[in-house]
Amino acid sequence: MSMESSALVFSRCGIHGFHEVLGIDSDEIRFYWAINSTKKDTTQAAYRITLTKNLKFFGSSEDEESDLDWDSGRVESNEQRNIICKLNDGFRSTCSYYWQVTVWDNNNQVYKSSIQHFFTAYPRARLLPPYSMNQTYMPHSSLIFRTWFEDEANRWKAVWIGDGGDKPIYLRKSFNLPKQPTRAILFASGLGHFNMTVNGQPASNHRLDPGWTGYHQRVQFTSYDVTSHLSIGENVMGAHVGNGFYAGDKGEDRFFWPMYEDNTYVRYGNELCFFAELHLFYEDGSHDTLISDPTWSVRKSATSLANIYASETHDRRLYPENWDTATFSSEDWKPAKPLTGPRGHIYYQTQPPVVLHETFIPVKTYSPRKGVVCFDLGQNASTMVQISVEGPAGAEVIVRYSETVNEEGTVLMPDPLFKEFETGVFSRIYLAGTGDPEIWEPDFSFTSARYIQVEGVALEAGDGLPVIHSAVGRHISSAARRLGVMKTDKGDVNELLNALFWTFNSNLFSYHTDCPQIEKFGWLEVTHLLAPATQYIRDMESLYTKILDDIIDAQERSGLVPTMAPEIRYMCGPLHDTITWGCALCLLPDILLRYYGSTHVIPKVYPAAVRYMEYILTKERKGGLIEHGLGDWGRDIAFGNHQANIETAIYYKCLQCVEMMARELGKIEEATKYNEWAARIYDAYNRHLLVKDDSSYAHIYYTSLDDFPHRDRTAIAQAMALQFDLCPPEYRKDVMASFVDDASDGRIRAGEIGLRFLFNTLADAKRPDLVLKMARQEEHPSYMRFLRRGETTLLEFWQDECRSKCHDMLGTIYEWFYSTVLGLKPIENAYRTFEVDPPYVSEFGHVQGTFDSPYGWITIDFQRSELNIVTLKLTVPFGTTAVVRIPCSKRVDVTREDEAMGIHSSGDLELLHGSYNIAIQL
Repeated sequence: MSMESSALVFSRCGIHGFHEVLGIDSDEIRFYWAINSTKKDTTQAAYRITLTKNLKFFGSSEDEESDLDWDSGRVESNEQRNIICKLNDGFRSTCSYYWQVTVWDNNNQVYKSSIQHFFTAYPRARLLPPYSMNQTYMPHSSLIFRTWFEDEANRWKAVWIGDGGDKPIYLRKSFNLPKQPTRAILFASGLGHFNMTVNGQPASNHRLDPGWTGYHQRVQFTSYDVTSHLSIGENVMGAHVGNGFYAGDKGEDRFFWPMYEDNTYVRYGNELCFFAELHLFYEDGSHDTLISDPTWSVRKSATSLANIYASETHDRRLYPENWDTATFSSEDWKPAKPLTGPRGHIYYQTQPPVVLHETFIPVKTYSPRKGVVCFDLGQNASTMVQISVEGPAGAEVIVRYSETVNEEGTVLMPDPLFKEFETGVFSRIYLAGTGDPEIWEPDFSFTSARYIQVEGVALEAGDGLPVIHSAVGRHISSAARRLGVMKTDKGDVNELLNALFWTFNSNLFSYHTDCPQIEKFGWLEVTHLLAPATQYIRDMESLYTKILDDIIDAQERSGLVPTMAPEIRYMCGPLHDTITWGCALCLLPDILLRYYGSTHVIPKVYPAAVRYMEYILTKERKGGLIEHGLGDWGRDIAFGNHQANIETAIYYKCLQCVEMMARELGKIEEATKYNEWAARIYDAYNRHLLVKDDSSYAHIYYTSLDDFPHRDRTAIAQAMALQFDLCPPEYRKDVMASFVDDASDGRIRAGEIGLRFLFNTLADAKRPDLVLKMARQEEHPSYMRFLRRGETTLLEFWQDECRSKCHDMLGTIYEWFYSTVLGLKPIENAYRTFEVDPPYVSEFGHVQGTFDSPYGWITIDFQRSELNIVTLKLTVPFGTTAVVRIPCSKRVDVTREDEAMGIHSSGDLELLHGSYNIAIQL
């Protein structure tokens, strides 16, 4: 270790595509690390990664290479990401591995990371599905399925268990430990969702485990380190299992969207089930495994209805206190039944778990009438409500939730088509009457809400009603790492940034939905359209990795990729088959490469992407145009327009992404094929849509085919050609002029698809004034109209009142704020080189923001004085280069770490890691 070790410190190490690493089931993994350095001009010259099952290897004075399972050797490289590790014989199952990064700097000083750990499950190359055949009617099946038992170390040992019913259940297993394990790793899965405890304590902070998937193809398991939960003697594992989407339950009087209107929902399964293996490791090297099997005990839950649309029924009188502890007697519980289990194979949950974040305390509490108490949380967000009520045994309490209230202040669904959501989404609680405040929160459901309405209660004693002591909203969302925030000197912009922040965060779970309230579906267009915005505020790499698995599972035999994944409700026509939704299959690998520098998904995605392109080929018209989808969805509520412009441009981009994947895999001939295919689409696009012979306009332009043969000249038509590089270079100036002509009135004429490309083209045109004019319009379309009316998140459409008020699909302006107002954009993959170009000419006088990039923290503070002097404070992380765009100026003074670097006279500034103060005289 170098004596100058403080000069270079590892800030983060990890494995691409895995948020948690206690159940790795891949035979190939890719490492990354980030470094902080206070030493000027230091670079990484080389690295070495060592991997071993023997932790003592790292403590020995002379490392024995025979103890290594894998060694990269010294690699002369400054790479810090996407480092492939693949063992010749694969990873050993259910085993701890330890790894460490050693880095040499350009002065040959040596630095080591802390020792990293991951635990394997059953790597995929050898994996058989769980042995879950129902032993009740096939007691001798072990003689038939020999292969399950021939490789004991590399097979699942547990079986799926339950009570054979479709209502929530408690499961418990009591076991005795004669000695203390040095490590205890618990694999578990429950369908629909489950909450896991060990000796009465939560196994983790997870909610809604496992993530929602297409259960006929894929079931996820989660993993927990429960070493500290266990002790010598009697121990208990407990699992509370509820429905989720797996066996969705409408109950007798509740709303359940997949069954709305036409009852198209078909359950994945009709038996709630659970699956677990507890792996115990001891000091002497022994390894025991406890499994889910008929020795577990089961009983019905006190939660008799678990409807994921925020509707539960819970009877506190039926709750078995301390049921998951060793002191509890389960004599009246029944033995669990072995079940056949789900059809899908079981995989480790790669994406971040769903967890609870901030707690919203009501800003206003009121009782509009006797027996009804309402709470205004002040902020709409995805929420698990928690209430505290005191009252007699059997008293019924109803909890409702809403994003909107009427004049009386009670819950309201403003869309008359969805009044059932107003009346049919609620939770019913029966009190136990303990004499103390009773806490209730949902086990298996959530919603989006600003308002909580509790019925059957009073604020004070004396009315003969239970007394409600408190009600709070607890924000529930993905545990994906939070990366950045920004603010400006404009109050209305900061208010919009806040609304965007809560809208985006409220739609990330085990998938990316477009609203957490009324639909909760995995619509795919938001994944790629909002990715360039979301990547500034959340680390999305492992979630996108999982979403790609969902898409591949949902792909049809024809190659068609449906508009949602998992696909829970079969839509028809363009609501089922639209390239601007299905393209996520092709675009997400490119997004992962661009923002995270990783190619780990490409081998599995490429064959599916090829099939999708072959399918889309059958939909071509006029030699290469695509015109069969939803067009610019969301304009004028839901009106298909600009189909040829938008869908063909997306087709072109998909082909480029498939070409990229082919090159990454070394398939050069196939890459050439897709390059030529894309060139054909380029020619067709310009042949049919580029107008060069219209003398009524001063500039060449693109038209849509919405009213063929009539020609229009919309901003969206120009933006699509410019943003997708479909415009020949010699016409770009003309097309940009045509774009500005149509956009110059400051009115938004775009749906959710075109909106992103509208703002990005305005950024290229250096017109922040027009973006802000659009945002501030008095009438819709207008972002600020939402805020002026008191909304705290974005609505589904450009309307004053919508069925959904936490929809993120119109939120692409968030990308514009970070990339153009904060001025931060990647140039090289994963921000290895990034651009800093704040709005020197704009109404913004002060903008500041932070972003935890893949290489470390970037901070930007831009301030303009009345003397037209701009001060730009900038932090550049180790291993990266910042390119600071400098406008025409008289003088630029650069200071680094309080050390003057001199006067920069012309051109852009390129800065290595460090903190800078840049003074620009405009």
